[in-house]
Amino acid sequence: MNICVFLSAADLDERYTGPAREFAELIGKGGHTLVWGGSDRGLMGVVADGVEKAGGRLVGVSVGFLADSARATADEMVFARDLAERKALLLAKADAIVVMVGGAGTLDEATEILELKKHALHSKPVVLLNTAGFYDGLKQQLQRMDEDGFLPVPLLDLVFFAEDGVGALAYLEESLGVQ
Repeated sequence: MNICVFLSAADLDERYTGPAREFAELIGKGGHTLVWGGSDRGLMGVVADGVEKAGGRLVGVSVGFLADSARATADEMVFARDLAERKALLLAKADAIVVMVGGAGTLDEATEILELKKHALHSKPVVLLNTAGFYDGLKQQLQRMDEDGFLPVPLLDLVFFAEDGVGALAYLEESLGVQ
């Protein structure tokens, strides 16, 4: 399974890096491929390290202005013209999407993926990995959008909220029928 992970390239503390390492190990040991923004920095680097160390493949999609942080040991590295093309390529290369902790860029990626799914422009399973309650506020907002009729598709058909990597991977494998 090709798992696209949207996440931060920032250096973060152990409450985020520890669970990221654990999830990365699950991806690699499961024989899955990490599809990610291609960076060797911050949380992106932590996840790439973990997947690679556990025997998984790495498929990076970066952009020219971030080429200096692209992971040299990726099994495949593609450079998009801009961030919009990068998101499209990441989605195209993925069987499933996991959104981990991140800043405005990660939030942009998450909302675009959900919007595309809402309009049936993809049907891939999407997980928000709610490490340390990071997405509690977003979960509450999405639930309100659902309850108040702003989502034409039930929230549970758009996204699954997982509290840990084990739950995230189990949901993806079940959704895609992976043994």
